[in-house]
Amino acid sequence: MKKTFLILTIITLTIMIISCKNENKIQQSDNPLLAEWNTPFEVPPFDKIKDIHFEPAFEAAMNIQNENIQTIIENKEDPTFENTIEELEYSGLLLSRISGVFHNLASSNTNDNLKAISKRIAPKLSKHEDEISMNEKLFKKVEQVYMKKDKLGLNKEQNMLLELTYKDFVKGGAKLNETDKKRLMEINEQLSLLSLKYGDNLLAENNNYKLIIDNEKDLAGLPASLTEAAAITAEELGMNGKWVFTLHNSSALPFLQYSENRELRKEIQTAYVNKCNHNNDIDNNQIILDLVKLRIEKAQLLGYENYAAITLEDRMAKNSEAVYNLLSQIWEPALKVAKEERDAYSNLLKKDGYTDKLQAYDWRYYAEKVRKEKYDLDDEVLRPYFKLENVRDGVFDVSGKLFGLNFKKDNSIPVYHPDAEAYVVTNNNGDHVAVLYMDYHPRESKRSGAWMSSFRKQYIHDGKFVHPVITINCNFTKPTLTQPALLTFDESQTLFHEFGHALHGMLSECTYPSISGTAVPRDFVELPSQIMENWASAPSVMKTYARHYETNDPIPDELINKIEAAGHFNQGFATTELVAAAYLDMYWHTLTQINITDVTDAENKAMEEIGLIPEIVVRYRSSYFSHIFSGGYAAGYYSYTWSEVLDADAFDAFEENGLFDPETAESFRKNILSNGHKDDPTTMFVNFRGREPKIDALLKRRGSK
Repeated sequence: MKKTFLILTIITLTIMIISCKNENKIQQSDNPLLAEWNTPFEVPPFDKIKDIHFEPAFEAAMNIQNENIQTIIENKEDPTFENTIEELEYSGLLLSRISGVFHNLASSNTNDNLKAISKRIAPKLSKHEDEISMNEKLFKKVEQVYMKKDKLGLNKEQNMLLELTYKDFVKGGAKLNETDKKRLMEINEQLSLLSLKYGDNLLAENNNYKLIIDNEKDLAGLPASLTEAAAITAEELGMNGKWVFTLHNSSALPFLQYSENRELRKEIQTAYVNKCNHNNDIDNNQIILDLVKLRIEKAQLLGYENYAAITLEDRMAKNSEAVYNLLSQIWEPALKVAKEERDAYSNLLKKDGYTDKLQAYDWRYYAEKVRKEKYDLDDEVLRPYFKLENVRDGVFDVSGKLFGLNFKKDNSIPVYHPDAEAYVVTNNNGDHVAVLYMDYHPRESKRSGAWMSSFRKQYIHDGKFVHPVITINCNFTKPTLTQPALLTFDESQTLFHEFGHALHGMLSECTYPSISGTAVPRDFVELPSQIMENWASAPSVMKTYARHYETNDPIPDELINKIEAAGHFNQGFATTELVAAAYLDMYWHTLTQINITDVTDAENKAMEEIGLIPEIVVRYRSSYFSHIFSGGYAAGYYSYTWSEVLDADAFDAFEENGLFDPETAESFRKNILSNGHKDDPTTMFVNFRGREPKIDALLKRRGSK
């Protein structure tokens, strides 16, 4: 009887296992993330993808990559570039495709399900990557190819891929003993979860805070466009008849710029600079200490003094000394100008009858007063000329004149959110170049700031040129009932900036995905974006896209002249708050040990050490410095300044030869935009400019020379 029961049990379990396997196959075959994408230009089928599809898709993709890697390991032939490095490069294409969709949605259209999936999948992805990097048999094959690299006759791109692959293995722990490998895997898992939590906390903080005004007198000084937007926000929250201001830059910063109510300026400024710094369940301070401690341990485990050393080794700067040298060249003259600005604004504060000192929440307000008085320039007078659609068309036009690109909106392409628009990008011959998504406005499901990313990178595989799918996200104020979305001049430059990144991704002509498009050293990646800002402000270009939204009249020369005249205005503040953030980043990542218990105290001491005046707050305080604690800019925020040296110098070439000179544009495209990381960044710049970069153009632009 017992034997019969045992047999029946085994049969039943076998049937159940087979059923589960069949069910999984059905689930996988029905999973749009794992199926062929029969969509226009093979973009993600957003209309079919559901949250429940991601985890099984990730699991399947990781298993497939593991199988591909096992094939490399079991290959009996001698390791070659083709059967080892190339095969490894393409082994995770499916995983990259799924990750591209998931992580972009997690940034631009998240929800509770995606947040929960992120927490579950992050450690699995970390473990998966570590198991590849620390695979002894796989590394042995990679190392064999690397040791004979000079005899392989590789082209420039192949040689770069081999170099980067080998270094990635070494930095991934391939040469560590088993005990240290295990510890490194633990560190990487913890880092991934902590970074995720940091970002989630910041999103929650931005969504939670609301400055609610119910007395119209408290709106004194605020422009009509801002108050109307605040009224719409209040209506959406069920607070009819009130005005709600948030911590999004498009709301908080103009409030600080225009509000005559000093107490309310203080309130929103205090909230802004203390994001995730309230000792509550979304406080980031302990996360920061844990992240820094783990990064130090990771660096030292791999044989480096600190985290900056491991990060900077493969960048243009090479080491922290070079970073500090650049920052100091800019910091000293900028701080001098900032102090002069402070004194001027302090005098205005006294004229208004205040007896205390100028505060950080006063700076933007009095800067705006001086700008109006000195240059007769008001953002609200400029706004009508920077209708969002006109600025978009302006950047399209510039891209067409420089690089022969055409943009056509295509409503047949599925989008991930109703706010997003999809464009088909072609060249002048009509050949397909890319698909571009543009997503302009803030919402609770979207992180703050502006960024470019890719759902699919450009690469070549099995003779097929795979075209990129690029996305741009911003957080510009939405249209109101009475007017379209109108940008400030700075926001217009932001759109041009992100479009520069998009061009870098769209115009890539590389074979390997890991070095295509924007996959370049962090201190080089901002060159294509920052150089595009120059066209946004060029008078001849501005006349073509800056048109009054009601009359369609181009922006008058008088306003353009005022913009140019005010170009150096408040640059002490702008440069100082930016460079201070770079110093703060370097402070955290040049530590060799951490015995800090109070993040705010440590940050204040770091800022006092460089002489930051109290009237200016570092652009990103540690508790909301997402670039370095949940982005990818750890020991890399200096890149914006480093790249500005490059962009100022590079744009001089266009000014010398003509803003749309075909030869200069083609050289920039060939040597910078299409090249990905095929070559050393300094070499690429020299190939374009004919010499190494100089800092002179930047100092002149910043008003420091």
